[in-house]
Amino acid sequence: MNKQKRLEILSRLRENNPHPTTELNFNNPFELLIAVLLSAQATDVGVNKATGPLFAVANNPADMLALGVDGVKDYIKTIGLFNTKAENVIKTCRILVEQHAGQVPEDREALEALPGVGRKTANVVLNTAFGWPTIAVDTHIFRVSNRTKLAPGKNVVDVEQKLIKVVPAEFKVDVHHWLILHGRYTCIARKPRCGSCIIEDLCEFKEKTEI
Repeated sequence: MNKQKRLEILSRLRENNPHPTTELNFNNPFELLIAVLLSAQATDVGVNKATGPLFAVANNPADMLALGVDGVKDYIKTIGLFNTKAENVIKTCRILVEQHAGQVPEDREALEALPGVGRKTANVVLNTAFGWPTIAVDTHIFRVSNRTKLAPGKNVVDVEQKLIKVVPAEFKVDVHHWLILHGRYTCIARKPRCGSCIIEDLCEFKEKTEI
């Protein structure tokens, strides 16, 4: 895909959604971190249903730590892998309290050292909570990037590195949100809704649908 076509795709996505953000509900960096940690193999809707009551009683590491593993489980038991996630939440909160004065560190290495936090989660937190131009690549972004040929790659790291290379600076902070929303609602996995896609004429996907 050439530079001009990429620029037009990104411009259209920006025009359609000038101020995109995550669909996870959060009020501070800590809530975002926990929500993203819980979102693995779960829907944002499902996570929001669980974190609403949870954050009402514990919206900081100290209060969450006070709940204990079993206390956290009571709030997140509707989410997949809740046993492991509850343990990771408590371990993470202990580290935040003991090593970071109860604050979410604005540092990739420190974030990735937290239990249950990988590169993708760290990228989301750095981008959405702190405004870094990081690009977290999940299954939606991987699919959209490869289908459109915006930034094709064999794996999520390849796609992330390609996006960082080809996306102009003015779009970098928001491109993660545009692509994930596009993949979630338009360029869906089984049968993409090409007929209602705002970038359909620019997309290089060969098996387009009329939906």
